[in-house]
Amino acid sequence: MPGPPPQLTRLLLDWSRGDEAAFQKLMPMVYREMRQLARKYLRDERLAGTMQTTGLVHEAYCKMVDQDHVEWQGRAHFFRAAAVAMRRILVDHARARAAEKRDFGQQVTLTDAAGAGEPEEKDQNVDIVALDKALAMLAALDERKASIVELRYFAGLSVETTGEILGISPGTVKREWGLARMWLFNQLNEALDREG
Repeated sequence: MPGPPPQLTRLLLDWSRGDEAAFQKLMPMVYREMRQLARKYLRDERLAGTMQTTGLVHEAYCKMVDQDHVEWQGRAHFFRAAAVAMRRILVDHARARAAEKRDFGQQVTLTDAAGAGEPEEKDQNVDIVALDKALAMLAALDERKASIVELRYFAGLSVETTGEILGISPGTVKREWGLARMWLFNQLNEALDREG
């Protein structure tokens, strides 16, 4: 994602304190990046004709606005929250569609956010509902690895930015990102085996 305008963090802090004028200035600044994030999700998913980029952005926006007393800590915190909101919306959407059609669910690819995944991993699709369950299990076992997945995959942040947010080195982010992806793939494959 492109670098934030210098006043973005200030506007987020002012909005946290209830300044509606700050919110009005903030939304045009973050809207484009939220659309890019939504497009990334929808490109990776089989949602043709059922969910549009604008709809996903607006639903995520509504979820974020409804949160009471959030003290935004900066750009990364805001976009992590946006990514989590979008993920929850897509999981709910996938569950609803699966219930309607008795389908397997929405498919996503679990690749490196920067596109540097292993070739065999790039094309592997997973059920977004199963991915959400596996990520919740990972969070119970290792919160930091789950946070890395959320920041790298769902928020689309770089290794360096993820390390800054979590207070760890880029090398540690890369190592734990790889371990977290392997663990998630194993969980998702086991879930497929149980169903098959």
